[in-house]
Amino acid sequence: MPITAEHIRETIDDYVTTYPEEMGRLAPVMALLDAGADLTSRKEIRGHATAGAILVDPAGRVLHIRHLALDRWLLPGGHLEGDDARLVDAARRELVEETGISASAIVPAGPGPLHIDVHPIPANDDKGEPEHQHIDFRFLFRTAADVGELQTEEVTAAVWRDAETILDETLRDRIVQASR
Repeated sequence: MPITAEHIRETIDDYVTTYPEEMGRLAPVMALLDAGADLTSRKEIRGHATAGAILVDPAGRVLHIRHLALDRWLLPGGHLEGDDARLVDAARRELVEETGISASAIVPAGPGPLHIDVHPIPANDDKGEPEHQHIDFRFLFRTAADVGELQTEEVTAAVWRDAETILDETLRDRIVQASR
């Protein structure tokens, strides 16, 4: 069964129960849901859900990928697909696809996201996509495995970096805390 608006709403509700200081920042996302926006559709340019993976190794390092289209170092992740049942499943699928790490070598650290980020994505003329918003549900995973064969259609490189190098202070602090 595909991801539903109700699953997205419940995930956000659980998240703001854990991180109540995030409620105001995510209010526009809840307003989109209240207005009936299909956040699972890439065609929803006001904002659509994506799933990201924060992969931490035993040393506490975080895996970053070099994203081909954006030409930037990012955490693994991407768009939802019709056969994703939950947001955490989508994050794991994207992580496996992009890095070649076996799904059996990846352990989720918990059922809910460690971070939800809303950020703009520039227009992509090649894909016919206007500028739009991503609502990125980022889940923490652990592994002792190393990177396998990269998905070269989307990823040009992968590197493990210290969590302290993550620029988003909230995300960095949560990863460091979770890695202890």
